[in-house]
Amino acid sequence: MRIVLQRVKKASVSVQQEIVGSIHQGLLILLGIEPEDTQEDIDWLIKKITSMRIFNDDNNTMNLSVSDVQGEILVVSQFTLHASTKKGNRPSYIRAAKPEMAIPLYEKFILDLERSMGNPIPTGKFGANMQVELINDGPVTIILDSKNKE
Repeated sequence: MRIVLQRVKKASVSVQQEIVGSIHQGLLILLGIEPEDTQEDIDWLIKKITSMRIFNDDNNTMNLSVSDVQGEILVVSQFTLHASTKKGNRPSYIRAAKPEMAIPLYEKFILDLERSMGNPIPTGKFGANMQVELINDGPVTIILDSKNKE
């Protein structure tokens, strides 16, 4: 699994001009799933997401987690995170999981994240053409890959 995590002041995702998910202060997570992903990938990412100290404390130092600041999380599926651009000018998405495999993992990721955070997690609509709006705070943008744990 690969995510782009963005610290936001607010974010929303719309499908056909209708907002389907929105948050205030917190994290926007773009989530890409590949065929090899398992529960282990979900567990590792959720621990990282909920524990990562990227919110400012009273000294204006990034020392607090999304849980510490009682922030919200918005999750949007994004198969293009697994694009291969090695050859030519048209990205290949062969490394992205097919919907029949990706949807259950996407839903499990959200369910486990809800359990960890203790509240509902708004989301986009898997497979839909979505428009994402955000005010990136910082900006702080971090890429995490459960197959490349740097």
